[in-house]
Amino acid sequence: MPVINVTMLGGVYDEEVKTRIAEALTDAMRTVIAAPPEGVIVALNELPAGNYMRGRTFKTPGPALPDAREVVKTFLERMEARDLDGASQLLAEGFRMVFPGGVEFSRLEELIDWAKPRYNWVKKSYDDWDAAAREDGVAVTCQGSLRGEFPDGTPFEGIRFVDWFLVRDGKLVRQHVWNDLGEYVLSQADA
Repeated sequence: MPVINVTMLGGVYDEEVKTRIAEALTDAMRTVIAAPPEGVIVALNELPAGNYMRGRTFKTPGPALPDAREVVKTFLERMEARDLDGASQLLAEGFRMVFPGGVEFSRLEELIDWAKPRYNWVKKSYDDWDAAAREDGVAVTCQGSLRGEFPDGTPFEGIRFVDWFLVRDGKLVRQHVWNDLGEYVLSQADA
């Protein structure tokens, strides 16, 4: 039964942030030790700010970052609504996205122009979300199915997709998209 003790400055982080910290530590421990979630103990010990000094200076901890999954969800919702300005606010400088066929974009307007001859609109239904801490940020993966409408007005649905994002400091750094839309189009041409 692993026990993780964390000492942090008190009065800084709300209950939602402390829950995210404890859940992330539980999940991280379980990637190394075969323990059920209820077998991992996480103790968050809060130290009064006046009792902590480093380098002869009292310190203030950094702010909590937003949940990386929520950053991605918000981005995808804004993209579906074609709120490009709102979606752009969630992008880090140097953001890159890669779509099927290895097509790369750095601006959302490039993606919209590329998609115009492919479909009128597309929406996602989600089956699963994953997030994993990395040295360079948080990797977020979502998977599910696409539905939408081709340029000729023909509807489509049930197309599998997986999106992978790298989130750093609450901003999207990279996006990779995989889906079966091309396979669907080919199967319809053969029918």
